[in-house]
Amino acid sequence: MLPTRVLHALLTVCLLLSGCRREPVAETTPTTQDEMAAFIPDGGGSGCVWVVDSEQKGRLYLCGTIHILREQDYPLAPGYEAAYMFSDKLVLELPPGEGSSPELAKKMAQLGMFSADTSLDANISAEAWKAVQAWATRRGLEPSSMNRFRPWFVSILMTAKEYAVLGATPDLGVDKHFGDRALADGKPGEGLETPDFQLQMFSALTNRQQQELLDQTLAELSTVAKEYEKMIEAWKQGDLAALHAMLFREAEKHPDLMNLFLTARNLVWIDKLDAMLRRGDKVMVLVGAAHLTGDSGLIELLKKRGHRVRHYREVQDF
Repeated sequence: MLPTRVLHALLTVCLLLSGCRREPVAETTPTTQDEMAAFIPDGGGSGCVWVVDSEQKGRLYLCGTIHILREQDYPLAPGYEAAYMFSDKLVLELPPGEGSSPELAKKMAQLGMFSADTSLDANISAEAWKAVQAWATRRGLEPSSMNRFRPWFVSILMTAKEYAVLGATPDLGVDKHFGDRALADGKPGEGLETPDFQLQMFSALTNRQQQELLDQTLAELSTVAKEYEKMIEAWKQGDLAALHAMLFREAEKHPDLMNLFLTARNLVWIDKLDAMLRRGDKVMVLVGAAHLTGDSGLIELLKKRGHRVRHYREVQDF
């Protein structure tokens, strides 16, 4: 199903929806050669981290992320720390710090609101509107307040709230974690996209697509906790096959949405990543784990460009 699995896994914009700010989870940065050696895999490592090498001696530490995590999901697998330590630059979906700016949150909220002459209940089915009202009441929200928002925005609000109930917040997401560290350390960072581009993705959604997102979200609310646990476990093990099967279940029913949020973005990103490798750059790349899986995922696309791709556990030459 698309929204609560793939929408959560794909869209960094979800970072804007947290009203709760927390201190970042502390990591111990190695300073001696012995400490650094502890992060080099011995064959038993795990995590959603791949190492991509080019003939030009470029290297990408391609890290699949979960944008919304819990405190209990830390510490991260050793591959993430090794990737940060051995890279010269950090590349995220959005530039470090820009995904949680107040200006972007304001723009998104404005984009997600209907004009004064219409409302949510006038643009979705009566059944869906009753379900939205029931959900708002259950979560302690004023049902009428949801009527101002477009279906896609309501879908994201509901998804973010359900994960918050589980203790999962954007402030604990992998992207936020390393983005904050890079800013504090003075490590260069950049984004594969701009905030305006991500906002434009929502603007491109048709009324039908927005209703699909909301209907699917409503259908999946009861399984969020169970599916989240499965997704986290597969992500921690770097099990791309399990992640793909879980995230893209029935995705063939929504090819236009999958192209907009996933495939088309991968095809733009691959040119940028390929250029980094051919320049000989050493880069830690953090993108939603869903972008790595399947035939149109970044791993297969990088292999087709002639680059060597190995899981972190298979690499001895960090």
